[in-house]
Amino acid sequence: MMRRTIWKLVTAAMALAFALAGASASKPDADVGRALFERRCTGCHALDGLKAGPPLRGVFGKPVARNPRYPYSDALKNARFSWDEATLDRWLTDPDAIVPGNDMSFRLDNSAERADIIAYLKQLGDK
Repeated sequence: MMRRTIWKLVTAAMALAFALAGASASKPDADVGRALFERRCTGCHALDGLKAGPPLRGVFGKPVARNPRYPYSDALKNARFSWDEATLDRWLTDPDAIVPGNDMSFRLDNSAERADIIAYLKQLGDK
């Protein structure tokens, strides 16, 4: 009897822990995304200035490779899509799967980190 009660408590506690973990992981956080962007992306990208990669402020909702100040690869210049949650998520997962022959070699395997970075980029808007 005691064993069954303990088992039920342990099972309930585990279910609650999984539910809470799932709930907190399901909503992207732009503040977390900012910290991740600074740690993961600023080696190649700035928000406003040119680096090895193009500036990323205001990129959300815009067509790919359209900043006249940046020399994009021919592959990106010929791409015809806009940056939204889905395309940014696929891009950060594997840029070559979306645009073969592009110049970005970075990959971000963690889906929660991708979602947070995308939330950050989305809320930036234009300067």
